[in-house]
Amino acid sequence: MSRLILPENRLHAAIRKRVANHYRGFVEEVEAALEAHDVVVIGMRWNPFPRKACALLRSAGIAHHYIEHGSYLSGWRRRNALKMWAGWPTFPMVFVKGVLVGGFENLNALRESGELARMLRPN
Repeated sequence: MSRLILPENRLHAAIRKRVANHYRGFVEEVEAALEAHDVVVIGMRWNPFPRKACALLRSAGIAHHYIEHGSYLSGWRRRNALKMWAGWPTFPMVFVKGVLVGGFENLNALRESGELARMLRPN
């Protein structure tokens, strides 16, 4: 199954560059973090679920990298670009070995099932 993304040929030529570069630096920052860290959590101030995800990882002894951008009142454009890139609508966004696993509840389910530990085992 692939998710729907508007094909480039359906973007007018005059706006393609703007669409391609919309908050590109933010997305590239996240991609660099995914390359550098096994576990990356992306969140925002005041949202309790990114904090819960980080606390879960700490309690399990799992090192992670946290990226925080804005709050409910700021940074929404950057976060929106990331939502469009990832296809995930909420925060946190949790990545394990470069794979988006979802949010806090998804992370917790992976931990409880033992899948998180399996994902983090060296190859």
